[in-house]
Amino acid sequence: MLPIFRSSNKKVMARFLAARNAQEMEAERAAGRIIQAVCRDGDRALVRFSRKFDGTDLAKEGFVVGKREIQRARRTMGEEFFRAVRQAAKNIRAAAERQLPQEWRIQTSAGVRVGQIVRPLDRVACYVPGGRFPLPSTVLMSVIPAQVAGVREIFITTPRPGAAVLAVADLLGVHKIFRLGGAQAIAAFAFGTKSVPRVDKVVGPGNRFVAAAKKLVAGSCAIDLVAGPTELVVVGSDGRPEWIAADLAAQAEHDPDASAILITPSLKLALRVQRSIAAILTQLQAPAAGKALSKSGAIIVTRSLDEAVEWANRLAPEHLMLLEDAAVHVARVESAGAIFLGAYSPVAAGDYAAGGNHVLPTGGAARARGGLSAADFVKAISVQQLSRSGLSSLRRTVVALAETEGLKAHAYSVNVRFNHDPDA
Repeated sequence: MLPIFRSSNKKVMARFLAARNAQEMEAERAAGRIIQAVCRDGDRALVRFSRKFDGTDLAKEGFVVGKREIQRARRTMGEEFFRAVRQAAKNIRAAAERQLPQEWRIQTSAGVRVGQIVRPLDRVACYVPGGRFPLPSTVLMSVIPAQVAGVREIFITTPRPGAAVLAVADLLGVHKIFRLGGAQAIAAFAFGTKSVPRVDKVVGPGNRFVAAAKKLVAGSCAIDLVAGPTELVVVGSDGRPEWIAADLAAQAEHDPDASAILITPSLKLALRVQRSIAAILTQLQAPAAGKALSKSGAIIVTRSLDEAVEWANRLAPEHLMLLEDAAVHVARVESAGAIFLGAYSPVAAGDYAAGGNHVLPTGGAARARGGLSAADFVKAISVQQLSRSGLSSLRRTVVALAETEGLKAHAYSVNVRFNHDPDA
């Protein structure tokens, strides 16, 4: 049963928020031990952890999926699947092409030109979850933006690679697919081992241990964002209970740690959604989703719609659905990975085919950034060019600031260019 809380009950709300934080800390401790082992023992640690956590024997099967296995996987998938993949890929690619930062150059003052050039990363690893549900959609969401950006080498890493994942990777032209998952996969690509190349950046979603590992390696290898167990917050008081319940159940089926929350000022809607959830879980025979909802799900009844929006901003969820009456308040939303407006904008559409990326920040990380985009796979490099007259016009400003900071050599590096210059 999905529990119902009142936002005015501060003790209950504090316990609910604290439980989420405790899970993250536990995951970081476990991931830290795995990362240390991979750094110390390399491939031996990867073989050990893959056997323990994923039931994969890397010593026997190999670290990389072979060409024949990929071809067999592609033959098992029907044409309807590939039609769906091509349509989704088309929309994702169209959105990614608009996300790339542009090169530009401006004159900030006479003789002073500043701009930027854009260069792709050289080598990236795309993490694709492959535990309870292999996710070929994540191959599309992570690989396509990298291709649009012009990344030279793209690797996929996934535990127990399924046929659908292999088929989509092959369709996109990515043939280096590693049988690695969990925190050990993140560590391997962040630091490199004998069998796993070190990359410039690791991207993609995963469970809480994958998310924790990404946070821990971020000082040594770039990451896109913290994308752990999925989250959904639905806000509003005007909606069809069965549809809302279906959206909450859809998120809950992703992961045992998934979080699905309805925030509403309507107790009537809360009770109807609670009943609908029970009926849907029975109809779909989805006990795993039910457990996730009991563990990390909730219905929060607020005193007003304004307060409901405030709670959404405080939670900074991965997915934020605004029901019809809440959608008009979208301008007040400050933090969310992705926003879905109105009754006909289910998260499932964004997960697969609308075009927006489904690799999104979780655990409150949406306070600082949005989802994965083509911009995550490039470097915007500043370019500056000053003429003699341009530098001369800035000379006093630069020298004054440098001397104020006590950086005499900075001031000298400008002044020296005008020493013994009769025109200075």
